Amino acid sequence: MMTDYSIRRAKAEDRDALTDLCLRSKQSNGYDDDFMAQCTEELTVRDSWITGTEFWLAEDITGKLAGCIRLSVEEDGASGELETCFIDPSWQGKGVGRALFDKLYAQANSLKLERIGLDADPFAEPFYARMGFRTVGRTPSGSIPGRTLPRMELELQTRRISA
Repeated sequence: MMTDYSIRRAKAEDRDALTDLCLRSKQSNGYDDDFMAQCTEELTVRDSWITGTEFWLAEDITGKLAGCIRLSVEEDGASGELETCFIDPSWQGKGVGRALFDKLYAQANSLKLERIGLDADPFAEPFYARMGFRTVGRTPSGSIPGRTLPRMELELQTRRISA
C-alpha cells in the first residue's frame, strides 16, 4: 500500500506542532472554545513526554504532522497506557491511525507488555474498539470536573514458555 506519510519518533523540536495537532484533532469532534480552553493544559505536549515515553508521529511528505501516538510503560513493566492519540482532521479515515497503532503494537510487543489501557474521548471510543480495545468502565476527566470518560483496555497476546 502506497502512503503519503511516514512514521518516526517524536523529537523535542516537534513539541509545539504536536500540541497544535492534539488541539485541532480534539476540537474537530465539535467541542466549543470553552471546552477546549479547559482541555488545553492537559493536551499541551511536554518535553518529558517526548523523552520519557514511546512517542511516535506520522508526517506527510512536506513535514506536516498527520497524527501521533504515545505509550507509557507502567511501573509493573507489564502494562502500558495509551496517553496520546490524535489524527489531523484532514488525515482521518486514511489509515494513519491504523499505521500508528501498528507501530504501537510492535513497540508493546518488544517491551513484552501484557495489556494497554486508555481513557478515551467518547467520540473516539468506536475507533479504539476497532483497534481491539474494550470498554471496562468510566474514569474522571483530567480536565473537566464532573465529566467521565470511557476506560478501555486491550489484552495483548503474550508468548509464555510452559514448563
